[in-house]
Amino acid sequence: MPALYPLRFEPIFRRYIWGGRRLATVLDKSIGSESDYAESWEVVDHHSENSRVAAGPLGGSSLNEIVGRFGAELFGSQPPLARFPLLFKFLDANAPLSVQVHPNDAQAARLSPSDAGKTEAWIILTAEPGSVIYAGLKRGFGRAALEREIARGTVELCLNRFEPKAGDCILLPAGTLHAIGAGLLIAEIQQSSDTTYRLFDWNRVGPDGNPRPLHVREALDVIDFERGPIAPTVPMPTDRQYVTRLTACDKFVVDRCEIALPREIAGDGRFHILSVIEGSVTVDGDPSGRPLPMGETILLPAAAGPVRFEPTPPKAVLLDIYLP
Repeated sequence: MPALYPLRFEPIFRRYIWGGRRLATVLDKSIGSESDYAESWEVVDHHSENSRVAAGPLGGSSLNEIVGRFGAELFGSQPPLARFPLLFKFLDANAPLSVQVHPNDAQAARLSPSDAGKTEAWIILTAEPGSVIYAGLKRGFGRAALEREIARGTVELCLNRFEPKAGDCILLPAGTLHAIGAGLLIAEIQQSSDTTYRLFDWNRVGPDGNPRPLHVREALDVIDFERGPIAPTVPMPTDRQYVTRLTACDKFVVDRCEIALPREIAGDGRFHILSVIEGSVTVDGDPSGRPLPMGETILLPAAAGPVRFEPTPPKAVLLDIYLP
Protein backbone atom coordinates (compact mmCIF):
# COMPACT_ATOMS: atom_id res chain seq x y z
CA MET A 1 0.00 0.00 0.00
CA PRO A 2 1.65 3.27 -1.06
CA ALA A 3 2.29 5.96 1.52
CA LEU A 4 0.48 9.25 1.15
CA TYR A 5 2.30 12.08 -0.58
CA PRO A 6 1.42 15.60 -1.81
CA LEU A 7 -1.68 15.06 -3.94
CA ARG A 8 -2.63 16.90 -7.12
CA PHE A 9 -6.11 16.36 -8.52
CA GLU A 10 -7.71 16.70 -11.93
CA PRO A 11 -10.02 19.75 -11.90
CA ILE A 12 -13.76 19.30 -12.38
CA PHE A 13 -15.28 22.04 -14.55
CA ARG A 14 -18.81 23.37 -14.35
CA ARG A 15 -20.52 25.55 -16.93
CA TYR A 16 -23.27 28.03 -16.02
CA ILE A 17 -24.85 31.01 -17.75
CA TRP A 18 -22.74 33.41 -15.66
CA GLY A 19 -19.36 31.84 -16.57
CA GLY A 20 -16.71 33.09 -18.96
CA ARG A 21 -13.16 32.32 -20.19
CA ARG A 22 -10.89 33.48 -17.37
CA LEU A 23 -10.30 29.96 -16.08
CA ALA A 24 -8.24 29.63 -19.27
CA THR A 25 -7.02 33.17 -19.95
CA VAL A 26 -5.93 33.94 -16.37
CA LEU A 27 -5.51 30.54 -14.67
CA ASP A 28 -4.37 28.61 -17.77
CA LYS A 29 -6.94 25.83 -17.35
CA SER A 30 -7.47 23.42 -20.23
CA ILE A 31 -11.14 24.04 -20.93
CA GLY A 32 -13.25 23.69 -24.06
CA SER A 33 -14.08 26.42 -26.55
CA GLU A 34 -17.37 27.47 -24.94
CA SER A 35 -17.72 30.87 -23.28
CA ASP A 36 -19.54 29.83 -20.09
CA TYR A 37 -16.95 28.05 -17.95
CA ALA A 38 -17.95 29.13 -14.45
CA GLU A 39 -16.18 26.93 -11.90
CA SER A 40 -13.12 24.72 -11.50
CA TRP A 41 -13.53 22.38 -8.54
CA GLU A 42 -9.99 21.71 -7.35
CA VAL A 43 -10.54 19.60 -4.22
CA VAL A 44 -13.93 17.99 -3.61
CA ASP A 45 -15.47 14.90 -2.01
CA HIS A 46 -19.21 15.41 -2.25
CA HIS A 47 -21.63 12.68 -3.32
CA SER A 48 -21.19 12.18 -7.10
CA GLU A 49 -18.49 14.86 -7.45
CA ASN A 50 -15.10 13.51 -6.43
CA SER A 51 -11.61 14.73 -7.19
CA ARG A 52 -9.25 12.16 -8.72
CA VAL A 53 -5.52 12.01 -8.06
CA ALA A 54 -3.55 13.19 -11.08
CA ALA A 55 -0.11 11.65 -10.47
CA GLY A 56 1.87 9.10 -8.52
CA PRO A 57 1.06 5.59 -7.23
CA LEU A 58 -2.48 6.64 -6.27
CA GLY A 59 -3.20 8.17 -9.69
CA GLY A 60 -6.86 7.75 -10.62
CA SER A 61 -8.01 7.22 -7.03
CA SER A 62 -10.84 9.42 -5.83
CA LEU A 63 -10.51 11.67 -2.82
CA ASN A 64 -13.24 9.67 -1.11
CA GLU A 65 -11.21 6.50 -1.63
CA ILE A 66 -8.20 8.25 -0.10
CA VAL A 67 -10.34 9.22 2.91
CA GLY A 68 -11.51 5.63 3.32
CA ARG A 69 -8.11 3.97 2.91
CA PHE A 70 -5.82 6.51 4.53
CA GLY A 71 -8.03 8.44 6.94
CA ALA A 72 -5.52 8.49 9.81
CA GLU A 73 -2.64 9.53 7.53
CA LEU A 74 -4.75 12.20 5.81
CA PHE A 75 -6.36 13.77 8.88
CA GLY A 76 -3.56 13.22 11.39
CA SER A 77 -4.37 14.51 14.85
CA GLN A 78 -7.89 15.45 13.86
CA PRO A 79 -10.83 13.04 14.19
CA PRO A 80 -11.37 10.72 11.21
CA LEU A 81 -14.22 11.65 8.88
CA ALA A 82 -16.34 9.72 6.38
CA ARG A 83 -15.61 12.29 3.68
CA PHE A 84 -13.30 15.22 3.11
CA PRO A 85 -14.85 18.22 4.89
CA LEU A 86 -13.82 21.11 2.59
CA LEU A 87 -14.37 22.05 -1.05
CA PHE A 88 -11.99 24.40 -2.86
CA LYS A 89 -12.79 25.96 -6.23
CA PHE A 90 -12.17 28.85 -8.60
CA LEU A 91 -15.09 30.90 -9.97
CA ASP A 92 -15.23 33.14 -13.03
CA ALA A 93 -18.17 35.54 -12.73
CA ASN A 94 -18.54 36.93 -16.25
CA ALA A 95 -22.12 37.87 -15.31
CA PRO A 96 -23.74 38.24 -11.88
CA LEU A 97 -24.55 35.11 -9.92
CA SER A 98 -28.01 34.74 -8.42
CA VAL A 99 -28.80 36.14 -4.98
CA GLN A 100 -28.61 33.05 -2.80
CA VAL A 101 -28.19 31.62 0.67
CA HIS A 102 -27.02 28.33 2.17
CA PRO A 103 -28.29 26.44 5.23
CA ASN A 104 -26.28 25.83 8.37
CA ASP A 105 -25.25 22.37 9.59
CA ALA A 106 -28.42 21.69 11.57
CA GLN A 107 -30.70 22.81 8.73
CA ALA A 108 -28.79 20.83 6.09
CA ALA A 109 -28.80 17.69 8.23
CA ARG A 110 -32.59 17.59 7.96
CA LEU A 111 -32.49 17.43 4.15
CA SER A 112 -32.93 14.19 2.21
CA PRO A 113 -30.25 13.26 1.43
CA SER A 114 -28.60 15.11 4.29
CA ASP A 115 -25.81 17.55 3.58
CA ALA A 116 -23.35 19.73 5.44
CA GLY A 117 -24.07 23.38 5.96
CA LYS A 118 -22.20 25.85 3.82
CA THR A 119 -20.05 28.51 5.37
CA GLU A 120 -17.70 29.86 2.71
CA ALA A 121 -14.98 32.44 2.08
CA TRP A 122 -14.06 34.22 -1.13
CA ILE A 123 -10.58 35.47 -1.97
CA ILE A 124 -10.68 38.02 -4.82
CA LEU A 125 -8.04 37.22 -7.46
CA THR A 126 -8.96 39.84 -10.07
CA ALA A 127 -11.64 42.54 -10.09
CA GLU A 128 -12.70 44.63 -13.05
CA PRO A 129 -13.44 48.31 -12.30
CA GLY A 130 -16.96 48.72 -10.93
CA SER A 131 -17.37 45.05 -9.97
CA VAL A 132 -19.46 44.55 -6.84
CA ILE A 133 -20.03 42.02 -4.09
CA TYR A 134 -23.38 41.68 -2.36
CA ALA A 135 -22.93 40.35 1.18
CA GLY A 136 -25.57 40.46 3.89
CA LEU A 137 -28.65 42.58 4.33
CA LYS A 138 -28.49 46.34 4.83
CA ARG A 139 -29.03 47.49 8.38
CA GLY A 140 -32.72 47.77 9.21
CA PHE A 141 -33.86 45.32 6.52
CA GLY A 142 -35.68 42.34 8.03
CA ARG A 143 -37.88 39.59 6.66
CA ALA A 144 -40.88 41.82 5.92
CA ALA A 145 -38.80 44.29 3.92
CA LEU A 146 -37.09 41.50 2.00
CA GLU A 147 -40.42 39.83 1.14
CA ARG A 148 -41.73 43.17 -0.11
CA GLU A 149 -38.77 43.60 -2.48
CA ILE A 150 -39.01 39.97 -3.63
CA ALA A 151 -42.57 40.68 -4.75
CA ARG A 152 -41.39 43.81 -6.57
CA GLY A 153 -38.42 42.08 -8.23
CA THR A 154 -35.98 44.52 -6.59
CA VAL A 155 -34.20 42.35 -4.02
CA GLU A 156 -30.92 44.22 -4.61
CA LEU A 157 -32.36 47.21 -2.72
CA CYS A 158 -32.07 45.15 0.49
CA LEU A 159 -28.50 44.02 -0.06
CA ASN A 160 -25.29 45.45 1.32
CA ARG A 161 -22.87 45.98 -1.56
CA PHE A 162 -19.28 47.12 -2.02
CA GLU A 163 -16.58 47.17 -4.68
CA PRO A 164 -13.88 44.63 -3.80
CA LYS A 165 -10.25 44.74 -4.80
CA ALA A 166 -7.79 41.97 -5.59
CA GLY A 167 -6.60 40.37 -2.36
CA ASP A 168 -9.81 40.96 -0.40
CA CYS A 169 -11.21 38.05 1.60
CA ILE A 170 -14.92 37.87 2.42
CA LEU A 171 -16.16 35.37 5.03
CA LEU A 172 -19.80 34.35 4.56
CA PRO A 173 -21.23 32.28 7.42
CA ALA A 174 -24.12 29.97 6.52
CA GLY A 175 -27.37 31.92 6.48
CA THR A 176 -25.85 35.03 4.86
CA LEU A 177 -27.67 36.31 1.78
CA HIS A 178 -25.10 37.03 -0.93
CA ALA A 179 -24.26 37.34 -4.61
CA ILE A 180 -21.13 37.74 -6.72
CA GLY A 181 -21.27 40.52 -9.29
CA ALA A 182 -19.87 40.44 -12.82
CA GLY A 183 -16.17 40.91 -13.54
CA LEU A 184 -14.69 38.91 -10.66
CA LEU A 185 -12.33 35.93 -10.54
CA ILE A 186 -12.50 34.30 -7.13
CA ALA A 187 -10.95 31.48 -5.13
CA GLU A 188 -13.53 29.95 -2.80
CA ILE A 189 -13.17 27.68 0.19
CA GLN A 190 -16.32 26.22 1.69
CA GLN A 191 -17.71 23.34 3.65
CA SER A 192 -18.26 20.32 1.44
CA SER A 193 -21.85 21.11 0.49
CA ASP A 194 -23.72 21.88 -2.69
CA THR A 195 -27.03 23.03 -1.18
CA THR A 196 -27.96 26.45 -2.55
CA TYR A 197 -31.27 28.30 -2.32
CA ARG A 198 -31.69 30.82 -5.11
CA LEU A 199 -33.78 33.75 -3.90
CA PHE A 200 -33.50 36.11 -6.88
CA ASP A 201 -31.94 35.83 -10.34
CA TRP A 202 -32.01 39.39 -11.62
CA ASN A 203 -35.22 38.72 -13.60
CA ARG A 204 -33.21 36.93 -16.31
CA VAL A 205 -33.90 33.73 -18.23
CA GLY A 206 -31.77 30.61 -18.55
CA PRO A 207 -30.38 28.99 -21.71
CA ASP A 208 -33.81 27.47 -22.45
CA GLY A 209 -35.46 30.89 -22.49
CA ASN A 210 -37.28 30.35 -19.20
CA PRO A 211 -36.52 31.82 -15.77
CA ARG A 212 -34.27 29.62 -13.67
CA PRO A 213 -36.02 27.98 -10.67
CA LEU A 214 -36.12 29.95 -7.43
CA HIS A 215 -36.28 28.60 -3.88
CA VAL A 216 -37.90 31.54 -2.11
CA ARG A 217 -39.56 29.69 0.77
CA GLU A 218 -36.46 27.60 1.50
CA ALA A 219 -34.24 30.67 1.35
CA LEU A 220 -36.41 32.70 3.71
CA ASP A 221 -36.38 29.83 6.20
CA VAL A 222 -32.57 29.72 6.47
CA ILE A 223 -31.57 33.40 6.18
CA ASP A 224 -30.05 34.74 9.39
CA PHE A 225 -31.95 38.03 9.68
CA GLU A 226 -29.88 39.03 12.72
CA ARG A 227 -26.71 39.27 10.63
CA GLY A 228 -26.14 42.65 9.06
CA PRO A 229 -23.75 43.83 6.35
CA ILE A 230 -20.61 41.80 5.62
CA ALA A 231 -17.32 43.55 4.80
CA PRO A 232 -13.93 42.17 3.76
CA THR A 233 -11.94 40.69 6.62
CA VAL A 234 -8.99 42.55 8.11
CA PRO A 235 -5.75 40.58 7.41
CA MET A 236 -3.82 39.79 10.58
CA PRO A 237 -0.11 39.11 11.07
CA THR A 238 1.04 35.73 12.38
CA ASP A 239 4.16 34.50 14.15
CA ARG A 240 5.66 33.80 10.70
CA GLN A 241 6.69 36.94 8.84
CA TYR A 242 5.73 35.55 5.43
CA VAL A 243 2.23 34.40 6.53
CA THR A 244 -0.86 36.62 6.90
CA ARG A 245 -4.14 35.33 8.35
CA LEU A 246 -6.97 36.24 5.96
CA THR A 247 -9.79 34.65 7.92
CA ALA A 248 -10.51 32.01 10.54
CA CYS A 249 -13.78 30.48 11.70
CA ASP A 250 -14.96 27.19 13.19
CA LYS A 251 -14.98 25.56 9.71
CA PHE A 252 -11.59 26.54 8.23
CA VAL A 253 -8.58 28.85 8.40
CA VAL A 254 -7.19 30.73 5.37
CA ASP A 255 -3.62 32.04 5.39
CA ARG A 256 -1.75 33.92 2.67
CA CYS A 257 1.87 32.81 2.26
CA GLU A 258 4.24 35.05 0.31
CA ILE A 259 7.53 33.23 -0.16
CA ALA A 260 10.68 34.53 -1.82
CA LEU A 261 12.84 31.74 -0.35
CA PRO A 262 12.23 28.01 0.09
CA ARG A 263 9.89 27.41 3.02
CA GLU A 264 8.56 24.38 4.86
CA ILE A 265 4.77 24.41 5.12
CA ALA A 266 2.47 22.25 7.27
CA GLY A 267 3.87 19.62 9.66
CA ASP A 268 1.32 20.52 12.35
CA GLY A 269 -0.63 17.24 12.31
CA ARG A 270 -3.32 18.55 9.95
CA PHE A 271 -3.95 18.37 6.21
CA HIS A 272 -3.33 21.55 4.21
CA ILE A 273 -4.77 22.70 0.88
CA LEU A 274 -2.19 24.87 -0.91
CA SER A 275 -3.20 26.85 -3.99
CA VAL A 276 -0.88 29.12 -5.96
CA ILE A 277 -2.36 32.54 -6.75
CA GLU A 278 0.86 34.21 -7.97
CA GLY A 279 4.06 32.78 -9.45
CA SER A 280 4.89 29.08 -9.17
CA VAL A 281 6.56 26.65 -6.78
CA THR A 282 8.16 23.23 -6.78
CA VAL A 283 6.94 20.92 -4.04
CA ASP A 284 9.12 18.25 -2.43
CA GLY A 285 7.56 14.80 -2.78
CA ASP A 286 5.29 15.81 -5.66
CA PRO A 287 5.42 12.92 -8.16
CA SER A 288 4.18 15.00 -11.10
CA GLY A 289 7.73 16.23 -11.77
CA ARG A 290 6.69 19.76 -12.72
CA PRO A 291 6.20 23.08 -10.91
CA LEU A 292 2.88 24.01 -9.38
CA PRO A 293 1.85 27.21 -11.22
CA MET A 294 -0.73 29.88 -10.57
CA GLY A 295 -4.22 28.38 -10.60
CA GLU A 296 -3.18 24.90 -9.47
CA THR A 297 -3.70 23.28 -6.10
CA ILE A 298 -2.12 20.53 -4.02
CA LEU A 299 -3.31 18.69 -0.91
CA LEU A 300 -0.73 17.91 1.78
CA PRO A 301 -1.80 14.95 3.94
CA ALA A 302 -1.04 15.30 7.63
CA ALA A 303 1.35 12.33 7.42
CA ALA A 304 3.51 14.16 4.85
CA GLY A 305 4.90 16.31 7.67
CA PRO A 306 6.53 19.64 6.84
CA VAL A 307 6.87 19.97 3.05
CA ARG A 308 9.41 22.21 1.33
CA PHE A 309 8.06 24.70 -1.21
CA GLU A 310 10.58 26.45 -3.45
CA PRO A 311 9.34 29.54 -5.34
CA THR A 312 10.28 30.54 -8.82
CA PRO A 313 12.01 33.94 -8.46
CA PRO A 314 11.18 36.54 -7.47
CA LYS A 315 8.38 35.09 -5.31
CA ALA A 316 5.23 33.02 -5.12
CA VAL A 317 1.98 33.63 -3.26
CA LEU A 318 -0.11 30.74 -1.98
CA LEU A 319 -3.35 30.25 -0.10
CA ASP A 320 -2.89 27.82 2.79
CA ILE A 321 -6.22 26.36 3.96
CA TYR A 322 -6.73 23.95 6.83
CA LEU A 323 -9.10 23.00 9.65
CA PRO A 324 -8.96 25.03 12.89
